[in-house]
Amino acid sequence: MNEALQYPIGRFQAPSEFSDDAITEAISTIATFPAVLQETLAFLPEGALDRPYRPDGWTGRQVVNHLADSHMHCLARFKWTLTENSPTIKPYLQDAWVELPDSLHFPIGASLQMLQGIHARLAHLMASLTPAQRMLTYYHPESQKDFSLDYATTLYAWHCKHHLGHLLLLA
Repeated sequence: MNEALQYPIGRFQAPSEFSDDAITEAISTIATFPAVLQETLAFLPEGALDRPYRPDGWTGRQVVNHLADSHMHCLARFKWTLTENSPTIKPYLQDAWVELPDSLHFPIGASLQMLQGIHARLAHLMASLTPAQRMLTYYHPESQKDFSLDYATTLYAWHCKHHLGHLLLLA
């Protein structure tokens, strides 16, 4: 598989330390992502949303709908972590979800609206966390690891850029 097409911005690499600057930058990416996504989508040629960005890859429509699904889970994971003691999150089968009718055929407008609301709430919540809260963790049973909210903040900022890179491949 072509690594550059699968990971157009490279694989996720957590910062060596979760400095306040690194977290602020990640939150800024999350806060501005819906607008950046809208701008990117405006430049895509006619029919691009229904083409895969790489052989055996998702279509642009599936990518946008996946972002709404994934970041909805992110918000829930943050809330569970802030209200429960190191919760075990429920993973979801993203490859199966993108094959459902609402990901394959539904217009992306609803997902774009979801992303606007989810990202506004996420950015506000993330920015309000104390250093101690940022160190709280959730357990991911697929990875069999605990993830801090700092880690998750930087991961989801990367996730925004990662899928934006996929959409840019359609331009």
